[in-house]
Amino acid sequence: MSDTIDVALIGGGIMSATLGTMLKQLEPEWDIRIYERLGEVAQESSNPWNNAGTGHAALCELNYTPEKPDGTIDITNAVKVNEQFQVSRQFWSYLVNEGLLPDPSAFLSATPHMSFVWGEKNVEYLRKRYEALKDHPLFVGMKYSEDPAEIHEWAPLLMPGRAKSQPVAATFIASGTDVDFGALTRMLVAALEDQGAQVRTEHTVTGLKQDKTDGTWLLKMRHEVGLFPLEVRAKFVFVGAGGYALPLLQKSGIPEIRGYGGFPVSGEWLRTDNQAIVAQHSAKVYGKASVGAPPMSVPHLDTRVVDGERSLLFGPYAGFSPKFLKSGSLFDLISTIRWHNLVPMIQVALRNFDLLKYLIGELLASRSDRENTLREFFPNAKGDDWYEMVAGQRVQIIKNVPGKGGTLQFGTEVVASADGSIAGLLGASPGASTAAPIMLDLIEKCFPSKLDEWTPRLKRMIPSYGGTVSADPKLADKLLTETAEALAIAR
Repeated sequence: MSDTIDVALIGGGIMSATLGTMLKQLEPEWDIRIYERLGEVAQESSNPWNNAGTGHAALCELNYTPEKPDGTIDITNAVKVNEQFQVSRQFWSYLVNEGLLPDPSAFLSATPHMSFVWGEKNVEYLRKRYEALKDHPLFVGMKYSEDPAEIHEWAPLLMPGRAKSQPVAATFIASGTDVDFGALTRMLVAALEDQGAQVRTEHTVTGLKQDKTDGTWLLKMRHEVGLFPLEVRAKFVFVGAGGYALPLLQKSGIPEIRGYGGFPVSGEWLRTDNQAIVAQHSAKVYGKASVGAPPMSVPHLDTRVVDGERSLLFGPYAGFSPKFLKSGSLFDLISTIRWHNLVPMIQVALRNFDLLKYLIGELLASRSDRENTLREFFPNAKGDDWYEMVAGQRVQIIKNVPGKGGTLQFGTEVVASADGSIAGLLGASPGASTAAPIMLDLIEKCFPSKLDEWTPRLKRMIPSYGGTVSADPKLADKLLTETAEALAIAR
């Protein structure tokens, strides 16, 4: 006879940790369990060396502010992403004040965010982007400069060795952050365990089947140590398994997953731990993406703070692997092809020649090619100071969009069953930084009958719940100040 629990969270990353924490605050008596296939939580996309740890707030990521055909800058997506990150900040602040995240400095570091471009056309673009953002309540404090001396003050590695005739421009905002999502995930999971939740590592979910009589889900799994089968029943299931969310949702048989496919993208970083170099760069500096590059491949020179130690990462250099997880199988992509997603996947392949060309170019790039790309940001970089690291695996969404056919999407999407008993998260960017608003969206989709009861508690956790931070400039200033104080970071 199988145990029956209230909530099963598949995957031990930031998404499951965030949802579990929210549900435990809303329903303290619920029996919640996390099932993770690896020996520890936060070892895939939430691992700090598998992601850029930016704290995506669209302060510096230029792909969120495209230039429209009329030459104006569209800031819609940048504002949306920043709003989402403010929700995460409010949630973390609440947990800090409740004593559930006792040391915010263990996962969050104040790190300025910069955009940096060169060439007349790119300088003109960045100038227009700055003008479009500088007066928005969520981007207050952003600075702009075309002065090499001032840019050198902000990021000393960028200017020495650069041709004096080269036009350059940068924006700088001090309120950016570096986030160690591995540390945050472990802290959230530890707090959940203290409140009675259970974590089962080395447990691989192999099957999902709904009981039509009572609506519960039977999870079949394998214990990776003893290799013996296990079963558990759950009233609600969240599939937060990163790239494996797609195949697991397919196994569930819910009709809502039909038509979805996945496009995996791998990558590598260059990293240095040379403190003589690291000490000269305290910022996250984003440039412009190459034509066809996916959003997670926008080049950036990042300060990283992991376990209190500082390093620099540059990249990522994109590649292709059929695996859906870094620890996955070479057969992952093939195993998810179905009759209902085959046509959309073929259409995406035919319509995204620029992306395929870019990925092929990245795969063929030599070590010296990668070092030359680094020198576009850091002209005096020496190859011997940097070593290569494999980045985390990302799986972008392929779906059939009415009127458009197969479309490759560069965001995240919650896919839930009609009865709300199971849901999963597909996609990648901006991912971890927006875990809190994504899980709020999931809660609204899957627990509509509970919302009236839960809303007062949700508003305590996230004061802007039900609205937007920037709708009221005074509210924006108040919330930004309060969360900065709670998290001990720059306003």
